Amino acid sequence: MAWWEAILDSLGLIALVVVLIFCFLFVRRRLISRDGGTFECSLRTRPPARGNAAASARGWSLGLARYTGDQLEWFRIFSFATRPKHTFDRAMSVGGRRVPHGAEAFSLYAGHVVVTVQLESGRTVELAMSQNALMGFLAWTEAAPPGYERMMGTT
Repeated sequence: MAWWEAILDSLGLIALVVVLIFCFLFVRRRLISRDGGTFECSLRTRPPARGNAAASARGWSLGLARYTGDQLEWFRIFSFATRPKHTFDRAMSVGGRRVPHGAEAFSLYAGHVVVTVQLESGRTVELAMSQNALMGFLAWTEAAPPGYERMMGTT
């Protein structure tokens, strides 16, 4: 076998692996969103301190969120994991919302709004989603059954 044939074989193998990776990511996204209730949602688990504009674009991860009963499951877009990276209970309080600014606008999907969410554990996370997804998210958080927070605290 000539040296150039070995190089062509190697390039063909690399191209095949890249195509298989893209096919897997496509199939994974289809499987995640097959039950509905899925929307594009970026996540930042460690929001910067107020007034810290220099770090405003750091920490964002592009992803998909899916409603599953009383939980919001969040998946990374570019991941091979079939399970959610984060799961949030419905017992959360939604804080302020804002439009991404500066470098942050380039690290998120176009047209998304950033929402600050206080989790039941006391942690604060930021979610970025479209206006339509935000309306659905707010309706989902407010549609908890009466006494839901007390029920979650006693079990």
